[in-house]
Amino acid sequence: QVQLVESGGGLVQAGGSLTLSCAASRRTFGTYAMGWFRQARGKEREFVSAISWSGGSTYYADSVKGRFTISRDNAKNTAYLQMNNLKPDDTAVYYCAAANTRLVVTSSYEYSYWGQGTQVTVSS
Repeated sequence: QVQLVESGGGLVQAGGSLTLSCAASRRTFGTYAMGWFRQARGKEREFVSAISWSGGSTYYADSVKGRFTISRDNAKNTAYLQMNNLKPDDTAVYYCAAANTRLVVTSSYEYSYWGQGTQVTVSS
């Protein structure tokens, strides 16, 4: 069982930046691939970014490529999502998730553990 807790959400103006953190409960955090998803009001949850167990491989949705950066610190059992040049369309609840694989995975069905979500609101 892995418990995930997101933090770092908030209200920011368009063009601003936020960094989300995802703290994991298990010392075996380093064996899990991690991902970030988001769900805007009235829309389905969508993939944002993912990172392999080692951090050596990353993947981004086209909508955030070049603006968001995913990373992880296995010594701190924490994953991060650095979000720059935020747009109103980035407004959503952001969820981190852990998959019991070492590879990068983009499908939500591959992820077994989810955090409770953190709200990100970007004003225009």
